[in-house]
Amino acid sequence: MAALPRDIKESKISIARIKGLYGITPDSTDTEDLIQRARQALVGGMQVLQYRNKIADSALRLLQARALRSLCREFGVTFIVNDDAQLVATVDADGVHLGATDGEVKAARALLGRDKLIGVSCYNQLALSQEAAVAGADYVAFGAFYSSSVKPNAAVATLDLLREARATLKLPIVAIGGIEAANGAALVTAGANALAVISAVFGAADIKQAAQDLTKLFGKESV
Repeated sequence: MAALPRDIKESKISIARIKGLYGITPDSTDTEDLIQRARQALVGGMQVLQYRNKIADSALRLLQARALRSLCREFGVTFIVNDDAQLVATVDADGVHLGATDGEVKAARALLGRDKLIGVSCYNQLALSQEAAVAGADYVAFGAFYSSSVKPNAAVATLDLLREARATLKLPIVAIGGIEAANGAALVTAGANALAVISAVFGAADIKQAAQDLTKLFGKESV
């Protein structure tokens, strides 16, 4: 069989690593509690964890990122750090997620090398996702699809945008914004490879069950 072109190989690799329930940590200074909540989500089937903490100082971010990286290795899941490519390099995370003001893909790639994943927030703009793909991003994220308590003023993305992105992009697509088990199925059907969730998992009374319910949207039971 002829070898696949490099870009197709890499898209297959990133799709294998960015899929299913994509949990994003809530802001927390209680590291022990954060780790316990993350563990419950992983037991429930979460396949990607992004560390995001807007209230921690640099020392606490380093401590928490190291602890979560170790936990993700234990479960064999992908560990992403929000915003901070240098922290990714320091703790040997699997990749970084970049927002509009978090730097360019080119700079992150120069620091992290080809083996790390780079995700880019594209909000409700297909053109941003195409630019990210050309720049070398490994996955893109769109949202908010539904009302979000974390970002109440976020740009609104539509199912039509998701369908168009799925038809034109080879990269994995992450949907974010107000997602829960009751509304996530439509996003998966429209082409999302992963559903990014904060409150619906980490704010749930039963985190494991919440993660299981979202994981089932992808036709999988938790292990």
